[in-house]
Amino acid sequence: MEHYIVSARKYRPSTFASVVGQPALTATLKNAIASDRLAHAYLFCGSRGVGKTSCARIFAKTINCENPGPDGEACNCCSSCAAFNEGRSLNVVELDAASHNSIEDIRSMIEQVQLPPAQGRYRVFIIDEVHMLSTAAFNAFLKTLEEPPSYVIFILATTEKHKIIPTILSRCQIYDFNRITIRDMVAHLSYVASQEGITADPAALAVIAAKADGAMRDALSIFDQVAASSRGNITYQSAIDNLNVLDHAYYKRLIDAFISDNVPEALLIYKQIRDKGFDSQFFVNGLALYIRDLMLASSPQTLPLLEVPDEMRAEMAAIASRCKPDFLYRAMDLCNSTDLNYRQASNKQFLVELMLIKLCQPLSPSQSDSGDGEGQLKPIAAFTQPPTQQYSQQPAVATSVSEPQTVAEPMVAKPQLLASAPVSDSRPPIAARPRLRTPELSLKRTAHPEAQAVSVATAHDLRSTPYTDDAVANFWQSYIQTHSTARLLVNIMRNCSPVRIAGDSFRVEVENDIQLNLLADNLNDITSYLRDNILNDNFTLEAAIKDGPSSPKTWTEREVLEHMKRTNPEFSSFVDDFNLTLL
Repeated sequence: MEHYIVSARKYRPSTFASVVGQPALTATLKNAIASDRLAHAYLFCGSRGVGKTSCARIFAKTINCENPGPDGEACNCCSSCAAFNEGRSLNVVELDAASHNSIEDIRSMIEQVQLPPAQGRYRVFIIDEVHMLSTAAFNAFLKTLEEPPSYVIFILATTEKHKIIPTILSRCQIYDFNRITIRDMVAHLSYVASQEGITADPAALAVIAAKADGAMRDALSIFDQVAASSRGNITYQSAIDNLNVLDHAYYKRLIDAFISDNVPEALLIYKQIRDKGFDSQFFVNGLALYIRDLMLASSPQTLPLLEVPDEMRAEMAAIASRCKPDFLYRAMDLCNSTDLNYRQASNKQFLVELMLIKLCQPLSPSQSDSGDGEGQLKPIAAFTQPPTQQYSQQPAVATSVSEPQTVAEPMVAKPQLLASAPVSDSRPPIAARPRLRTPELSLKRTAHPEAQAVSVATAHDLRSTPYTDDAVANFWQSYIQTHSTARLLVNIMRNCSPVRIAGDSFRVEVENDIQLNLLADNLNDITSYLRDNILNDNFTLEAAIKDGPSSPKTWTEREVLEHMKRTNPEFSSFVDDFNLTLL
């Protein structure tokens, strides 16, 4: 019985022509060999499984071939090629730098460099994962790499070029390998299947190629796995079942639900996906990629960018024709926002369900999330009770058209701290739908240097949902969590919290002018965020500096020094005696 060899080894390229997905690079190497313009050191860079080491071996075999062909390929018949193919060639030395990365390993290799080839013209040293070498090993290798003997060629291979020191890079010719496209992978897998007597559905091979993520070696390993589980008959269903891939049929059904505004159907499909054991974030990312592919399929110019078989490309173009481009762009943005907020969400299932509900609204999410115009959020008829207000991010929108009512400007508790913004009373025509606007905010420094505030212009149909001080404090903390990258602002907000001064007016007090200015730059955004969450447009927020001395937490280095000198006479004498100053 013939010994079984995995496809990744059995179908490893042995000639430049058999290398998958690197035509330009292999042509350059063949031309260099044919013209006898060989460098003494090469660096092959690229992700895993794209053919770096295979090309290095083919290159080493070809330059020592006794009878190279006119196309620059090795003959595979001479004694040198035979020795190489049988793994007994002394002219090729391979070093795995991942496990041999010390200076002793490099010194041992340098000793071997001094031995000339017993057969052929060159000795080739292939160092795989060269970025794993230690700094001392790199330095020991520099001189030999720059001026090796005339019969020595070094080929370095790495997946992380940025980790290699510049002095090594400057001594090598650098070749960057491309990620292998899904089309090239499917073609090669079809060839392997035909050689092995395996029937394979092109859609199944596309799933395998997508799972391999640009690595041909991974694709062949996955191919063997699916072929073994399906007993030589690789179908689309067997591929997605074996690889735990979510069937695109679910995404198609979801698109149908989105287009028809069918919220219950979308939620039921999501439940089916969870019942099959798929992670919710995995589902969100898969849906985002599917909508992205629909966006590409919606235009004849971008349709070729889809790396799928032709029949699947035509099917996605038909689905994309039913979707408005505006919906696709906003749906991708909503999926991306859900993915970014997923880790911080305390109720992850609710977050995903809210995304699906918004996607079921026509052209939702609307540009302002306010329910205006064509993007307004429709009520969900299938639910008997509306969601509770604590989860609602959008106000209810009346379905009838009525003339907007004017709402008086809210009172502000500290008028001496506020600079009023000019009030614009431009109303829409009577026949138009009332427009819900976020109140305009104005923030100025007045004659009082220690105060900042927000002034609210008049607006139509202001939200006025009752709220508590605890709700304001909770959403204040929520703003901190969702803006964690703004470190200076977050540190200021953590050391203070809004306090009600009268009615809907709140004040937050900071320590100094620096904190006040930074908070002032973001006060409009914070106020809008709190209004949207408590559903009350009468809410106002002002910032001011605390009365009295500043907290030690906010002292400058000079203030800390002065405090230490006042409280510790010995330390003060030490500073004065040595005439020490702050730099």
